[in-house]
Amino acid sequence: MNKNDLVGAVAVSANLQRAEAARAVEAVFDTISKALADGQDVRLIGFGTFSVAHRPASKARNPRTGETIDVAPSNQPKFRAGKGLKDAVN
Repeated sequence: MNKNDLVGAVAVSANLQRAEAARAVEAVFDTISKALADGQDVRLIGFGTFSVAHRPASKARNPRTGETIDVAPSNQPKFRAGKGLKDAVN
């Protein structure tokens, strides 16, 4: 399922026009992204938790040249599935 499929499914499920469903889906994605950028976790009971993990600076090796490279620290988004989602999938 891609984003357009998701918008279509939301439109049918919530009995909305496709444009309204697209705005709703975008609003959810934007809200989650902004919360993560602010360092907050997003917990959706029964679905899962979106969080940010800090990846510290490290050294890596270029496999082609063997040269050592410095990798900058970064923040990585993470998702941990909740019990309801795990049960729905299994």
